Amino acid sequence: MNKINSYVNKRVLVMGLAKSGKAAARMLKELNAEVVINDRTPLSENEDAKEMVAEGFEVITGGHPLELLDRDFDLIVKNPGIPYLKVPLLKRAQELKIPIITEVELAFEICEAPFIGITGTNGKTTTTTLIYEMLKESTLNPLIAGNIGEVATEVAKVAQANQVLVTELSSFQLMGMPLFRPRISLLLNITEAHLDYHLNLDEYRQAKLNLIKNQTSDDYCVYNSEDDVIVEGIKQTKATCIPFSLSEKVEGAYILEGAVYFKEEWIIDVKDILLKGDHNLQDVLGAVAVSLLYGCDLEAIRTVLKRFAGVKHRLQFVGEIKGVKYYNNSKATNIIATQTALKAFDGPIILIAGGLDRGHDLSGLVPYFNKIKSIVTYGETKHRFKALADEHLMPCTVYDHLDQAVEDAYEQAIAGDIVLFAPACASWDQYQNFEQRGDHFIGLVEGLK
Repeated sequence: MNKINSYVNKRVLVMGLAKSGKAAARMLKELNAEVVINDRTPLSENEDAKEMVAEGFEVITGGHPLELLDRDFDLIVKNPGIPYLKVPLLKRAQELKIPIITEVELAFEICEAPFIGITGTNGKTTTTTLIYEMLKESTLNPLIAGNIGEVATEVAKVAQANQVLVTELSSFQLMGMPLFRPRISLLLNITEAHLDYHLNLDEYRQAKLNLIKNQTSDDYCVYNSEDDVIVEGIKQTKATCIPFSLSEKVEGAYILEGAVYFKEEWIIDVKDILLKGDHNLQDVLGAVAVSLLYGCDLEAIRTVLKRFAGVKHRLQFVGEIKGVKYYNNSKATNIIATQTALKAFDGPIILIAGGLDRGHDLSGLVPYFNKIKSIVTYGETKHRFKALADEHLMPCTVYDHLDQAVEDAYEQAIAGDIVLFAPACASWDQYQNFEQRGDHFIGLVEGLK
């Protein structure tokens, strides 16, 4: 860990607890800062706050009172999920020009290892995981952190100079990272998102582009050359820019005659990549470019691409039974996500769908009926899926629960079929979250083997 003195005796307010807030507070204390923690959940309901009080921290709960700013804080370390514009304390802090950072910025300052930073509206988790697996297979000793579940500060604290920290970064995090400089950055795509958090689309885009603003000519920026926002945005970086593209040959990673290339070098045939779908292929191109730039072995890259089944619950390959392939896409909680999953396959597909009925229009599935052999539906929305299927003469069976649906799909399927669990609905009618739902599906499929 880098021994830095910039926080000694500094008055720091940590806003928001959970894992990142607790890690930031502990690290600041270790760096000899004077730390006050503020969390909106009342102490009586707040186990994290009780834990920090027991460790000797001053913790103020039950809201974000403006009077806290009377303490003349030198810095605020904010949980990324707390919006800048909807909390009066943060608005006032910006008016007072009090610096506001997020926990990953602190991790960057203390970390001995270089960073690889990945951002985009879609595909961040898959791509970050792919890069990590490729570097690991190549014995380059990577670590993984950021928005992917590992708290960056805790990982950075133990990182050695001969390692690399592969980080998934959200716009929420990047807005509070004024010094962050990755050795290699990756910009996957920037489309409209999170406008309930950001002031406008321009602010969201610029937050994403903060990833590259501090890079120098010694660094690399890997970017999607088919995204106009990104193509315009990279003009602001001094990094060496390396493109990737699904549609044309570029001076980076691309597809040519059914194979992945980097510059002029063949990497792997697309048919040998276990991940399916153009959206995943875009992630593969970004990951290949980043990994090769960091010195990854070609065979290591090929090995990972042949075995990587996807991030859990995101078009995850579960297994093959009697020539039938089963995929878990429990993360598909709306029609658009299910459409994306269906695009990944040529068919024939047995689609398992259903869940919480939020009244969404299901007709967006109709253009994909030419790929679907039958629909097996369950949960609150089962009768709506059945009505849509009947209207278009699509075979459809109806059940109350997922276990019945999986059993029916198994009975229907023949060698060459794909059983795709892409519910197009939220999980809350029968499950706590989409992860629990996906785990149930995985268990059911494994029970068929």
